[in-house]
Amino acid sequence: MWFFTPEEKEIQKVCRDFARNELAPFAEKHDNEETFNLKAFKHMGDLGLLGITADPEYGGAGMGAVAATIVMEEFGKACAGSTLSYLAHTILCVNNLSNNGSAEQKAKYLPKLISGEHIGCMGMSEPEFGSDAVGMQTKAVKTGDFYEITGNKMWITNAQYADIVYLYTRTGPGKKDLTTFIVEKGTPGFSVSKEIHKMGMRSSPTGELSFQKCKVPVANRVGNEGDSTIHMMKNLELERITIAGISLGIAQACLDQCVKYAGERKQFGKNLAHFQMIQKMIAEMYSETEAMRRMLYTVCYEYDHGNKSNNLASAVKLQLPKMATKIALDAIQLHGGYGYSREFPVERMMRDNKLNEIGAGTNEVMIMIIAKNLLSEALRG
Repeated sequence: MWFFTPEEKEIQKVCRDFARNELAPFAEKHDNEETFNLKAFKHMGDLGLLGITADPEYGGAGMGAVAATIVMEEFGKACAGSTLSYLAHTILCVNNLSNNGSAEQKAKYLPKLISGEHIGCMGMSEPEFGSDAVGMQTKAVKTGDFYEITGNKMWITNAQYADIVYLYTRTGPGKKDLTTFIVEKGTPGFSVSKEIHKMGMRSSPTGELSFQKCKVPVANRVGNEGDSTIHMMKNLELERITIAGISLGIAQACLDQCVKYAGERKQFGKNLAHFQMIQKMIAEMYSETEAMRRMLYTVCYEYDHGNKSNNLASAVKLQLPKMATKIALDAIQLHGGYGYSREFPVERMMRDNKLNEIGAGTNEVMIMIIAKNLLSEALRG
């Protein structure tokens, strides 16, 4: 984009090279085997990418939504599953802790998370509370110098590998009486109770977290009791923007694969590139991808310059994953039988992207948010 700074352009180059060399060659293997590319994840720490938005005092890069989304796009082109794990660590855990943690908490946890020595996740969704996140029922009860936490968290990215959980709980009867805790791996009463197998994003580990009278020190409470709803909503805005970057990467990868395939594949004695129907499909995919890119990075730029709009974050989260799914389906159609097989990566890209229409708020929830905000005055009447 025309407004990328020299530093953002350098990050783009570094991430593109890394994705080409360390993510793309192994994406199919990890998808087939449902395994995590831990080696590549650790190398992200060596490159200084695991704290892209975090406080530089603790090893972070201190950058914004534009830079974080560049990483998502470049990694998403190569392996969306690995990118989802990157997002869960960097945006859901590290960014949250960097913005909301105390100086002591940040000094204790951020350096190892940012270096890649530790892996982080966030616990928000529950088996019965997905879209209605603030209705969560995992409870934290204060007993002396500890809180006793009981409940379950579902659909947790990085669950099986996480050393640190940034955990949302309920500490009062009110809908918004939510409080956050940092829970370390190995804490008595805390376990990964279930490994979840998915249609797509199979190289990103997902599990259920269980807390059975899990004793967490008061020192691990983030902020005050009952003030986490606003933290959660603010971080969701950045999550929704950056996860749309993964969809942009998937769309661009589908377009690149289709252009390559059309130049190589022959039917009726000539390359597919000579057929007007194929040309139409590719031209539309290109136009849609560029519309996605300009919408997303404009919102990122505005976010970094103070316009943190809930509507805009919801709009990119609604539109980009939907458009990327369409582009991926068109790519499968263009490849014909090969597209439906696992011989080409477009079927994996379609499976991976579908998650982006569900996670971080479903399409339907994004519609509800946008409509409620725009029609609030009319709805009051």
